Amino acid sequence: MDQSIRFYSDFLGLEVIDRKQISSNNAEIAFLKDPTGKGAILELTFYRNQKIFSQADYEQRLFDHLAFEVTDMDKIINKLRNAKVTITDEPFRLGPKGTLIAFIEDPNGILIELIERKKPI
Repeated sequence: MDQSIRFYSDFLGLEVIDRKQISSNNAEIAFLKDPTGKGAILELTFYRNQKIFSQADYEQRLFDHLAFEVTDMDKIINKLRNAKVTITDEPFRLGPKGTLIAFIEDPNGILIELIERKKPI
């Protein structure tokens, strides 16, 4: 849980607004939010007795992911690269004048899409 919280705080700027133990499920839960108050709240849950599945347990990876808007793709990609974060898809544009996107993985292998929208003129 600490590693995930550090990742989302250090790289995506989220702030912990609540963190507590859930003894009935032998779990811990944390809520993180965008400090501007404009974004959604991310919920992280760690179940201590949960079975861990390997990639071999699945026939294919499902395309489920989180997405975060960033203001400076180059800056965040360089910071992630320097921290040895897995970058699964380097930044690319959706069309010649389209949105700039990239995909990375969090410490638990969760796929994250980074989106830098075209700046208004």
